[in-house]
Amino acid sequence: MIRIVLVDDHAVVRSGYRRLLCAEPDFDVVGEAASAPEANALVQQVRPDVAIVDLSLKGSSGLEAIAGMRARQPGLRVLVLSMHDSAGHVAQALKAGAHGYLTKRSEPEELITGIRAVMNGTRVLSSDVAAAVAPAPLDGLTPREFDMLRLLVHGESVQAIAAQLTVSPKTVLNTLTSVRQKLGADNDFRLMHLAARLGIVEFGGAVPA
Repeated sequence: MIRIVLVDDHAVVRSGYRRLLCAEPDFDVVGEAASAPEANALVQQVRPDVAIVDLSLKGSSGLEAIAGMRARQPGLRVLVLSMHDSAGHVAQALKAGAHGYLTKRSEPEELITGIRAVMNGTRVLSSDVAAAVAPAPLDGLTPREFDMLRLLVHGESVQAIAAQLTVSPKTVLNTLTSVRQKLGADNDFRLMHLAARLGIVEFGGAVPA
């Protein structure tokens, strides 16, 4: 049996995944989590083979969950299932330790096949992100720097970013200064345009974090 945990902050979504996966005779969904701390505790408790992880979680990020779970269980296989399809998101997830990346537009069969593939040591990318290559500027960011950039360009204040990532506002300011230096953006306006060009945020409409 392949023991699976689901990490997504929407209970209805987790329920749908559970029904789909439990229909497979060799799959066993052994736990669910809605945040990075819950995911870290769950992995230590149930020792799964595979974690299915969304990148947008309650009060944290899927990147934190991936890094934390793999630090606690290095042999864990991680498959991201996210609405985000930009090269930056894919690159950061793989850098954090994911073994595959599917978007939520993927067919159910692609998820089932993807789980078996990562268990066999194969990197999995859904067809809509298979050609994604990390843009050079974003490739230089750490997962934490990428998370702060993502939250900033989606309109979060320094205080809100600090609260979500459980750090001090000073840490946020220092990290964002580092991000601007790495990306060659001397102000937030240029940072926003760069983020739009690289697919982190779109102008003309709200984009969920």
